[in-house]
Amino acid sequence: MLRQDTGTIRNPVLTGSHPDPSILRVGADYFLATSTFEWYPGVRLHHSRDLVHWQPLGGALDSTRLLDLTGCPDSGGVWAPNLSYADGLFHLVYSNVSTYAAGFTDSPNQLVTAPTIHGPWSDPVPLHSRGFDASLFHDGDDSRLLNLVHDWRPGHGGSAGLEATRYDRAARRLVGAPVRIALPPGSGWIEGPNLYRRGAWYYLLTADGGTGYQHQVTVARAASLAGPYERDPDGPLLTARNHPDLPLQKAGHGSLVHTPGPDGHTYLAYLVGRPHGRHGPCILGRETALAPVTWSPDGWPRTRGGLPGLDVPAPGPARDPAPDADRPHAADPQVGDPHGGHADGFDAPTLGPDWSTLRRPAGADWLSLTERPSHLRIRGGRSPQSLIGPSLVARRVAGPRCLFEATVDFRPSSFHHLAGITAYYNTRNWYFLHVTADDAGRPVLRRAGCDGGVTTVDEAGQERLGDAADGARLRLGLDLDGAVLRFRRDTGTGWRPMGPPLDATVLSDEHAEEMDEGGIRVLGFTGAFVGLWVWDLTGGARPADFDEAVHRAMP
Repeated sequence: MLRQDTGTIRNPVLTGSHPDPSILRVGADYFLATSTFEWYPGVRLHHSRDLVHWQPLGGALDSTRLLDLTGCPDSGGVWAPNLSYADGLFHLVYSNVSTYAAGFTDSPNQLVTAPTIHGPWSDPVPLHSRGFDASLFHDGDDSRLLNLVHDWRPGHGGSAGLEATRYDRAARRLVGAPVRIALPPGSGWIEGPNLYRRGAWYYLLTADGGTGYQHQVTVARAASLAGPYERDPDGPLLTARNHPDLPLQKAGHGSLVHTPGPDGHTYLAYLVGRPHGRHGPCILGRETALAPVTWSPDGWPRTRGGLPGLDVPAPGPARDPAPDADRPHAADPQVGDPHGGHADGFDAPTLGPDWSTLRRPAGADWLSLTERPSHLRIRGGRSPQSLIGPSLVARRVAGPRCLFEATVDFRPSSFHHLAGITAYYNTRNWYFLHVTADDAGRPVLRRAGCDGGVTTVDEAGQERLGDAADGARLRLGLDLDGAVLRFRRDTGTGWRPMGPPLDATVLSDEHAEEMDEGGIRVLGFTGAFVGLWVWDLTGGARPADFDEAVHRAMP
């Protein structure tokens, strides 16, 4: 992990796709939970002792017992998790969205608890499916579940406001009828509600203006939980909507945390995007940033200028996250390289915390770190259009300029067998440099891509690798440079490019989103990933072995 100035928080603090941050402090420890959509493990977690340095902990929902993403649509799955603490337990609320198109949203909300942030997490408690972006507010023995109420009816705008339902922590269930929250006039579509109590006031933080360039964090307050709420007369707590030249855009969806002590400070965690160009495509997706908050004499929270900033003051002396005394620690399989990246030699028995898998948890049925020592073996999965059974192990793109490299060892016997590295957004937008076989069964290196669901293969630019009996072991790489993506391969005497440059904006949130006459067809929420991908379109699960995967952000 790169060290920062001990008095400065450098935004974004979580780079790459880390949207909808829910921040929590327990004692001296800060935790961040972010959305993961169709990727396992669900709900990505980070830990800090100072709000400056953040350590990835992996994900909380690492099995189908906790989260079933089978058939999950692109940018469905886990939306806007909420992390809280009560009765000596971490409480994690999350939606698992299986439908969002044509005006409908199927979003069952669930709750799991754990004695430590590392688990073990309880069996999920089903809550309800009336709306998404649920959060849990604790006020002594009283807990309430807040959520947006989704309205599917044409002409109703999609939202019927917010509601709160009492949650009985001892019985682990919702009790009583939901109570509608009396919002300020003209509130319209609001999301991501988080409720706080300070003195005599209840403060309601909401995400307004959609998820794009009009996004903002707003605050309202009331003397009672149900309202009526009045909006801060000074306007949004934070937004970039009228400042298109700021480096951090789309600022919104916030949550608050207070530092320890009687003179502690307040910080806002919120999401941002770093576009390529003015209001351009966001290849990295939506990332997490922090802002210090002050309180006005009349009791309103305020950020400096109401704008997102790259560098903001830290609350105190910075300290790296310390290991938890009650948690056994294995050797971290990802070790820093001299250039600030990570190299994974796959020497540990489990995947490191920066890796994710698509739509199915990492399991012995399709991958192994032990069958071939110091290698990750991935058994070929279904086609890229399938919402069931893909074999993709990937990590978030962490910067606008970065590289990704890995060694692949693969023995294909058919054009149905493919293995290599990918720059991936969703089922309809990806690039793939892969080893496969030609019609004579000989291994070849080839590029393929998909743009808006249209797949192309560069057969003319393919490279023959040897005889069928030999298979292929070679090192592949890709470079992301802003809006340009380049593939390359190591010939043994140096790197050479594989094909012409590619349009990296195909991997952006904006490019992925699709609309039709019924409204939303495909959402673009996830940001770009790079990773290791294996297809076996025969259903035979032919394996490929990978070694020395390196990801590095470049200046």
